[in-house]
Amino acid sequence: MSTHLVGQVRPSQLLWTYGPGALIDLPNLSVITMGLDRWDINRCPPVEEARLLAAVSRLLGPQVERLRTPPFLIDEGVNPMSAEGKIGVPVRPFPRWLRCVKCGLLGEFDSGLFNIKPNPYRPEQTHFVHANCEKGTKSDAVPARFLLACRNGHLDDFPWHWFVHSGPSECRGTLRFFERGASLQTENLWVKCDSCGVSRSLVHAFGKEAQENLPACRGRHPHLDSYDHSCSEAPRAVLLGATNSWFPVTLSVLAIPLEKNHLSQLVLDGWEYFSDVESPDEVRVIVKTLSKSGGLPGIEQYEPLDIWQAIQEKNNGNSQTDIISEVDIKIPEWDVLTMASPPSDFPQFLSRKTETPTAYKDKIDSVLLLERLREVNALIGYTRVEAPEESLNEEERPPMANLSRGRPTWVPAGEVYGEGIFIKFQEEEVENWAKRIAVHGRDQKLRKGHQGWRNTRGLNPEEGYPSIRYAMLHTFAHLLIRELALECGYNAASIRERIYASDDPNSRMAGVLLYTAAADSDGTLGGLVELGKPENLERLITQALTRATICSSDPLCSEHNPGDDRSLHSASCHACSLVPETSCERGNRYLDRALLVRTFECQDAAFFEGGRNSYG
Repeated sequence: MSTHLVGQVRPSQLLWTYGPGALIDLPNLSVITMGLDRWDINRCPPVEEARLLAAVSRLLGPQVERLRTPPFLIDEGVNPMSAEGKIGVPVRPFPRWLRCVKCGLLGEFDSGLFNIKPNPYRPEQTHFVHANCEKGTKSDAVPARFLLACRNGHLDDFPWHWFVHSGPSECRGTLRFFERGASLQTENLWVKCDSCGVSRSLVHAFGKEAQENLPACRGRHPHLDSYDHSCSEAPRAVLLGATNSWFPVTLSVLAIPLEKNHLSQLVLDGWEYFSDVESPDEVRVIVKTLSKSGGLPGIEQYEPLDIWQAIQEKNNGNSQTDIISEVDIKIPEWDVLTMASPPSDFPQFLSRKTETPTAYKDKIDSVLLLERLREVNALIGYTRVEAPEESLNEEERPPMANLSRGRPTWVPAGEVYGEGIFIKFQEEEVENWAKRIAVHGRDQKLRKGHQGWRNTRGLNPEEGYPSIRYAMLHTFAHLLIRELALECGYNAASIRERIYASDDPNSRMAGVLLYTAAADSDGTLGGLVELGKPENLERLITQALTRATICSSDPLCSEHNPGDDRSLHSASCHACSLVPETSCERGNRYLDRALLVRTFECQDAAFFEGGRNSYG
């Protein structure tokens, strides 16, 4: 099988946009990323993060031994014909069907009707041509832009012969795609058989007619070369490039000190360097190399014999990290963020306590400025057609498709560095607020919307509701993100949230972390931390609450009842509360600004009582 470079994507895109099973719509052709079993593991450097690896292993099985970064070219301008120039992930043309742009001929790319024209020096110009086109020489061939997908994660070529002949047929004539009318609406798109002359409009492949005009799902996973004939989901026609063709299922953690001993933590973080060490002399050589490259900041401060002892303790199972068993990966983060003396010298977690804004001392317990943090993300699967439900509970997980044939021994991961602001709320104030009658009423409205939303998706309506506490903290994070984006120099899509909300008596949490991160080793530039200082944060919270009291979509926004339309938000909309999808950990769900400030419709459920009158 021939191999050609066809384009470039960033390593982070292989986690969030173009992972295994996802389509990459390039300028001249479309390809699908193959499964992890096809990737060159030697080109995928390991990422050390014990808590995330433990969480992934609980979900995918104990055979998962590593987190690895996707392969990437180290140097620009390498010879594309050399082995170094072909580092990347394997892909395959998909859909298999191509269309000649001049004569409309439909055919599979390996049918002999089309030839590929690679360009190793300009890979984005690699394309297919219809060499024997009757309307011109070497006419370009482009992917046929219709596919089949189902909720179980299957993806297949559009059944062109089946569709045009209205079911199984002995006719195997060539097919042609053509347009009628001035617009490109589906009723004007037609496919015709050259042999029998029958033609059909693609409007019959969508809507209510689709189930009658499309075959059953074949359970195809083109990235794994496998079929699951037991699939009972009805397939639906989707367009190439549609955003609902691939949704990543990811897990993420913040790198926090797991060891009380600083040296033990450094050995854990750099275990990829020390795992095979057999003597103090080898440690000395490795430390010297790391000191020059900056691969493990802080390790040069310790003697090789002390490092060797820490390595032996790790090998003997004396490290605290060997007994990590938290189901909720946020609990250890909360414990570190709320420590009386949080770490201030850990290389990947530099924090500094600051004063609480004076106007909000009765509501906010403390503020922590994170001058440096590290976030590690892992891709564990994907869904199609519908976005995944956010839950680590095995019973609540969606029909998640596999990344490889068989059970994976590793998963793709990425690490980013940045800065952030952590705000801890007064637990007693949150508890008292949650007991109000008006808050209980808002809770019931959101819960009814949640139940209706899950009913329509065949999920247990009594499970998965995050609590009214979560909705209040989540809305606060959104309002503050929108305000921060106006002043900190980062756009709203670059600021992320991490909500810590739990009313479990054994692990009560009420706080939000707003942070921004970048893939380079230096992270970000300090603009967010600067706004976390008390004089700035007080002004920003005040402005956020003031803006939230009146929405440009009021009174419709404030009067929205999630139980009526089975939605997952109450008094919230794009004009007042929603943020980009990259910023929100819940896909803009479970939001209600009436839980924070007074609105036209609700006056008694505001956590920050008075709203505009008090702070405006």
